[in-house]
Amino acid sequence: MKIIARIKNDYKNKFGIPRQSGLCDGVISKIVFEPEYRTPEALRGIEGFSHLWLIWEFSESKRDSWSPTVRPPRLGGNKRVGVFATRSPFRPNPIGLSSVRLLSVEKEQGLGTILLVSGADLLDGTPIYDIKPYVAFSDSHPDAISGFADEVKDKSLEVCIPTALSHLIPEDKREALFEILKEDPRPSYQNDSEREYGMAFSDLEIKFSVDGNTLNVTDIQKNQQ
Repeated sequence: MKIIARIKNDYKNKFGIPRQSGLCDGVISKIVFEPEYRTPEALRGIEGFSHLWLIWEFSESKRDSWSPTVRPPRLGGNKRVGVFATRSPFRPNPIGLSSVRLLSVEKEQGLGTILLVSGADLLDGTPIYDIKPYVAFSDSHPDAISGFADEVKDKSLEVCIPTALSHLIPEDKREALFEILKEDPRPSYQNDSEREYGMAFSDLEIKFSVDGNTLNVTDIQKNQQ
């Protein structure tokens, strides 16, 4: 297996990354190919597709051993199901699969031809092993059943950012940050209204708490480079 590319985006740590691809279209990611694969011919015709499949590595979740069962956060972290019935990163092979929207194919000085995509759920720097086009007539299944994922649907939160803090968020990052926060970045089994959480996004450190259905941003600081 060879790494063909790496993703570049504003997800600087695992906490806060959407639980599935496609949930936060406001976050734009850049796919930068490794030097060996920076040939425009390898992407010829890709602009004809609206969506792509990314096959990638859970590079920050590697383990020397594996368990046949895991505890999905979606089930509160207290019920075990088979690893192959989940999308848990803790698998025999740490391979991820994501569907993303292709926004454009561009050339960038020093990087060759790159892809701009939205809706990725990959950590910044994640290695990508393959890219395949999403084909609607065969890949889309409107009558599909999603097991326990259908039974325990996530609820969107109301996001409250005080005016004194909102100006610290760059204008081009605001919509994406709101999308991430309203999806509730917390593990499903944590529901303490007194607890303050922190997540990195772009060059910002966002502090917040959740009371009922409202997420309150309590502090925003610029990370030191």
